Amino acid sequence: MFEFLFKRPGDKPGDKPAGQGAQAGAPAESSAPASTQASNHQRTVQAEKLSRVGDDEAAAVEFILQCEFSELRLSAAEFVHSPAQLERVHTAMRNTDRRVAKLMQSRLDAHRHREAEHRRAEGAVEHAESLLRDTLLTPNHVADLDRKWSVISAPELDAAFQTARAALAQRLEAQVALQRAMIDRVAALRQLGTAGLSAAELAQRLDALAQEQDAAVGSPEYPSLPRALVAEFTAEMQKLRAGLQVQEAGQAALAARGAFLDAQQARPVAELNAEALRRDWKALPPPPQGDEAAELQRRFDALLATLPQPESRKPKEARAPAPEGGHGGGKAAGKEGNKENKDKDNKDNKPRGADQHFIDTMDAMEAALQQGSLGVAADHDKTLKEAREKGMRLSQAQSDRLAHLRAELKRLSDWARWGGNVSREELIKTVESLSTQNLAMSELAKKVGSMRDRWKALDSLSGAAPKTLWERFDAACTATYAPAAAHFRHLADERHANAARGQALVDEAQAEIARLRDGSAEWKHVAGTVQRLRLAWSHLGAIDRKEKKRLDGLFTDALNVLQGPLEEQRKAEMAEREAIIEEAAAIDPHDRHAIDAMRALQQRWQEHARALPLERKSEQALWQRFRAVCDDVFQRRKETMHEADIERRAHEAAKEAISARLEATAADVTPAAAAKLLREAQAEWQAIGPVPRAHEARVEKRYHAAVAQVQQHVEQARRAAGVAQAGMLRDKLRLVQEVENAVASAAAFDADWEARWTALPALDAEMERVLRTRFDAALAALLGSPDARAAYARELEDNRARLSHDLLRLEIGAGIDSGPEFARERLKLQVEVLQSSLKAGHGAGRGAQGGAGTRLRDLYALPALVDARTASRIEQLALRLAREGK
Repeated sequence: MFEFLFKRPGDKPGDKPAGQGAQAGAPAESSAPASTQASNHQRTVQAEKLSRVGDDEAAAVEFILQCEFSELRLSAAEFVHSPAQLERVHTAMRNTDRRVAKLMQSRLDAHRHREAEHRRAEGAVEHAESLLRDTLLTPNHVADLDRKWSVISAPELDAAFQTARAALAQRLEAQVALQRAMIDRVAALRQLGTAGLSAAELAQRLDALAQEQDAAVGSPEYPSLPRALVAEFTAEMQKLRAGLQVQEAGQAALAARGAFLDAQQARPVAELNAEALRRDWKALPPPPQGDEAAELQRRFDALLATLPQPESRKPKEARAPAPEGGHGGGKAAGKEGNKENKDKDNKDNKPRGADQHFIDTMDAMEAALQQGSLGVAADHDKTLKEAREKGMRLSQAQSDRLAHLRAELKRLSDWARWGGNVSREELIKTVESLSTQNLAMSELAKKVGSMRDRWKALDSLSGAAPKTLWERFDAACTATYAPAAAHFRHLADERHANAARGQALVDEAQAEIARLRDGSAEWKHVAGTVQRLRLAWSHLGAIDRKEKKRLDGLFTDALNVLQGPLEEQRKAEMAEREAIIEEAAAIDPHDRHAIDAMRALQQRWQEHARALPLERKSEQALWQRFRAVCDDVFQRRKETMHEADIERRAHEAAKEAISARLEATAADVTPAAAAKLLREAQAEWQAIGPVPRAHEARVEKRYHAAVAQVQQHVEQARRAAGVAQAGMLRDKLRLVQEVENAVASAAAFDADWEARWTALPALDAEMERVLRTRFDAALAALLGSPDARAAYARELEDNRARLSHDLLRLEIGAGIDSGPEFARERLKLQVEVLQSSLKAGHGAGRGAQGGAGTRLRDLYALPALVDARTASRIEQLALRLAREGK
């Protein structure tokens, strides 16, 4: 299996050992020139054949497979790109031409990488489309999708992904808007509870919010709303609906009482009966507490006050007739009658009024009614009834107050009973809607239990419910809880079945223990049984707590009994595996018998693995160590070569990026930024390691071409700027020369000199200062006295010779022809310049070359008269130096 590792790369099936190819008695020297010529001729023929291949990939592959020259094969390999042909060439050249094989392998790797990226991109697009079809879309799903796509490079699928991603973003925005609207509706409901609106306005607002909620329920993104938020909206809506019903009932009661008063006040007083009015008034629905109810009560009291009150009559006492039986009987009866009358008189003379405890109880009852504590008020009323039954006599005011409190208690109790029934109706609707909310079974059970607790709380607050209402509520709870009850029964059945399976596993473990003690068990079977039992126990499922504790104890004890001797046997087996690893590590990979030794060790390893498998973790660790020892030398060499190739390709990409950056910025870079750009590029280039040898020349050539392109653009920009500067300098110098000519010719003063100077564009600071100084001096002489003007004119004339000498020296340095009239003087001056350069040395020559700009500035600063020829020579010199960048 490892024979190819010991085969020399240069060996071919047709190669012969040295010495066998030479014929006896034929010297090798005589055949060398002929073979060389034949080889060159064959190389030429195959090179011509390669030139005819062109872009034909199949022809290039056939050429590579038949060609005997590696450099021609490598050139033809540049035309091979399809995976099938790459694989074919790589298989043929793997042991023949390393460079071609590496090139094919790199392209195959790149192709596989592109295919893998394409598959990942297709998976991401399919995932995005599945998210679009999903009813419940959450932001974390989209975030995971974005993280996956961020590491994928597939431009061909980017448009499809971005389309799906935009649709997902729209769905998320719709969810946010829906949730925001839901929160606003809940807030609006809470505000309605404290707004104090009328019943009509409140009903209108509630209907509008209910319509908005119905529209939200019909939205595709409705499942994304938090359940707690929906439940809160439902609870607030039910609460406000109940309050609205109470408010409407109260308004109806007020309207009924007002209509009753209006009807009775319209009747004649003679037709009214106070007792009938009180009875009818009491039969009307109780109104809510407030100013309107108090005003209606005052109107009713005023109506009763207008009615004639009946005169109170004392009942006549019936005198007992005297018995016919004689004086004795009559005397006895008279005594008894006198005694009764006396007791009655004593009772009538007893002071009327309640004690302080009774009054305090009435105060407490009144306070409880004001606070709405009907249970406390009912307890106080019970206490007052017990006191009255014991003979407590009340005054008229106390009786009226007690009657008013009991009437208020009855009214509030009626309202509480009515409100409790309304709340019970809402509870029934809530319970009936639970079955449509797709709740979890545990949550459904909690909801039904909480509904029953709320029903009991309503019984304690508003009295017992009607039987029909209770039967409806109980039936709704039973029907809603039925799925949960079935689910819990199913869970209980599963727990019992799991307990039975657990007992079966314990019994199987006990049977294996019996076979182990009899000596009939194999270690491999014992290890497999232990692993299988442990895995089955981990997947057993839920069991009742008490049964689970018992079975866990039995199963743990059984496994401990099996695990003890198995661990001892495995320790011995691990020691044997360690010995095999040490033997493998001692094998010399360069030994000719290394392969046979490794195969023998692998055979031993497999025999031990079949006899007794170890724990998975230990087995994997030992196998990895054994495999690492076997593959260490070859794997390290392969990894080193592969890593070096990857690193060189990365270096090539980095250097290509530098060249591309220079090429992209060459046309736009400024001269000031060019030097920094080139320094940074050079430093970055030097820091990058070597590139693949086959591409080194091409990469270097592109880099140097990019640097030259940047330098060329910078030089062109500098020259263009110099030429523009020279043009502006020429215009200002001509103006200065005109002023100086005006001074020398005694011409009249022209008032536009300063305006003409100002109209010209400004030069750089140094040259502007030089020409401005010369211009101001000439202008001052022109404006000064005749003597000053004449003195400046003489100075201009005297500087003419110096200007000609300096100009000629500058023309020699710049290599500009001065004209035939200056040939003799130019030759003499050239000799002087050469002698001074030889005396000063080479460095002085470089300094002289670098000072051309300074000497030109000195020439511009020298005021002197010039003719047209001299002025033209100065302008030509300035333009030449500007183009050369000096």
